[in-house]
Amino acid sequence: MAGPVPGHDVFRASHFRASHAIQSPRDGGAGGGVSYFLIQTLNGVQYGFLLFLVASGLTLIFGIMGVINLAHGAFYMVGAYLAWWLAERTGSLFLAVVLALPVTVLLGLAIERFGIRFLYDRDHMYQVLFTYGLILVLNEAQRVLFGNDVHGVQAPQWLAGTIPLSEAQTYPVYRLFISVACVGVAGALYLLIQRTRLGMVIRAGSTHREMVAALGFDIARLFMAVFGLGAALAAFAGMVASPVSTVYPGMGDNILILSFVVVVIGGIGSIKGAFAGAMLVGVADTFGRVLLPTGAGVTVYAVMALVLLWRPQGLFGRTL
Repeated sequence: MAGPVPGHDVFRASHFRASHAIQSPRDGGAGGGVSYFLIQTLNGVQYGFLLFLVASGLTLIFGIMGVINLAHGAFYMVGAYLAWWLAERTGSLFLAVVLALPVTVLLGLAIERFGIRFLYDRDHMYQVLFTYGLILVLNEAQRVLFGNDVHGVQAPQWLAGTIPLSEAQTYPVYRLFISVACVGVAGALYLLIQRTRLGMVIRAGSTHREMVAALGFDIARLFMAVFGLGAALAAFAGMVASPVSTVYPGMGDNILILSFVVVVIGGIGSIKGAFAGAMLVGVADTFGRVLLPTGAGVTVYAVMALVLLWRPQGLFGRTL
């Protein structure tokens, strides 16, 4: 489905915020109270899970490799566009995700090998300039390949239904599926980092690169794999989010800002912190837009300020 979509300007202003099914308590009729609160809680948690996928890749790249990757949000956009383009041709979002994930991994590996690798020993300003340039390149490539139209992605038919929360309110099954899929990925990422030999090497490489290299591990390949994993996480988030929102040019810019907020709240380099920060941001943003609509735009940043006043290193960050 291509062409203009109602609410396009809203999605361009804030893609993730527009993906929430925010309702008014009175929309639920007599049963609106509890079910309304449950709906917004589910929205906030689902939003948080998607944010975690993007932010976890960002915190891996920055915490382990020391690279400030401003182009991380562009991988989210790439994933969403590949999901739309492949789903249109295969008729299956699931098959589109299976085909698109290797493409995004290869893109991440190529960018690390032929660009990021030469910046590890340079000032962070070089990384900022290079990755900002990547944003411009990837956004322009998107416009050349896919144009400036806004697109919608159809959810799989077996996930297109709803479940009742009250006599008057229902909740989409696909949104619940997003949460379940994100939990699965988060669990797999935790096991990889905390319970495997590769994860041990990755954690050691973040603080003792020379020692890891002296033990015979190829740091260059390790960092390439980490960057590819981070790119895949952001792209996967874009893929699974595409049916509950629109796919449009520059959609990764806003998610990049929110991902940095999550990383700062959780603590740089901490996967556990990224999860906690994402949940906090997701719920705070959702209820902020319901309870304080006029000041909703600053809710997330107010939460970040309060956390940093309490713990300047973030919730699970190391004390400097």
